[in-house]
Amino acid sequence: MTRALVVDDSHFMRTVISDILDDGGIDVVDTAANGTQAVRKVEDVDPDVVTMDVEMPEMNGIEATEEIMARHPTPILMLSALTTEDADATLEAMEKGAVDTFAKPGGTISTELSGHSEELVTAVEDVAAADPTAGHRVEQSTTATPEPEGSAEYVDYPTLLIGASTGGPNVVESILGALPRAADFRVLVVQHMPDQFTSRFAKRLDRSSEYDIAEAEDGSRISGGEGLVARGDYHMRVSGYSNGRLRVRLDKEERKHSVRPAIDVTMESAADKISDPLVAVVLTGMGTDGASGIEAVKGAGGRTLAQDEATSAVFGIPQRAIETGCVDEVLAADRLAEAITDSIRRSS
Repeated sequence: MTRALVVDDSHFMRTVISDILDDGGIDVVDTAANGTQAVRKVEDVDPDVVTMDVEMPEMNGIEATEEIMARHPTPILMLSALTTEDADATLEAMEKGAVDTFAKPGGTISTELSGHSEELVTAVEDVAAADPTAGHRVEQSTTATPEPEGSAEYVDYPTLLIGASTGGPNVVESILGALPRAADFRVLVVQHMPDQFTSRFAKRLDRSSEYDIAEAEDGSRISGGEGLVARGDYHMRVSGYSNGRLRVRLDKEERKHSVRPAIDVTMESAADKISDPLVAVVLTGMGTDGASGIEAVKGAGGRTLAQDEATSAVFGIPQRAIETGCVDEVLAADRLAEAITDSIRRSS
């Protein structure tokens, strides 16, 4: 049975979360009212997973996450209110080592959380299965890959497709941060993430990379040096492509693999519409999303890569893609940007 520590400064929320987890077959071994208590109790009870509030007195969720990862690495699920401030703080906590996030419906003191019991239990179980130290084995880089002597020559009009889930945001950021602008990719990112977070994630990627990254809108168009992050709760499909410029369409069609946006939807539509070079990468995450997309990109003549098990918080998505036999290379997270770039260099 999964053992959880519930951390929230609201007694009401601690009770609600604990009851939901107990009913879902998760053993809540203890609770904490702030980050200071959380750090101590993680060492005392050694839980399989921690649900962590963001805003708390004495020590907030970001600080507590950093302390726990330094002293007693444990999978952490951030429970965040649906506010811009909490979204930014949650992304920062994930940078410090938190594995994933779950958005509290209805605000900080949520009376609506019980209506999302099944999703919360699933999220806690998924995070409990993650390797909390995987992120520390990823060499985070926000510096573009240096080019060899002389100007590198790349193929024309390449498109990069990135799909990720649990544990993915930091890896996505490290890849885009190391991607040389001269490669002139069109970039499409599908990160399983609540819809209140994808706009903040896109802004974070925009700041840390040489590419112009934005959250996708219906009808968005991009050219070389630009990228889109799929909006939470919307599938992102490539709907048109001409002369190196692509267009996307957003829709709320049925979830695929129980998720929306789905990696497969974006990759399959890209493989169908884009005639120029494609590179597809699947990263850490739970589930099977991305396997069919990798098959489609490979079938269209594209290059396919997957993150390795050692640096994946959860190896589900990469493993399922590898099992298709359509992945060209399996690499550590900190080697992916170079492999992506190398795949579009012109032969000398």
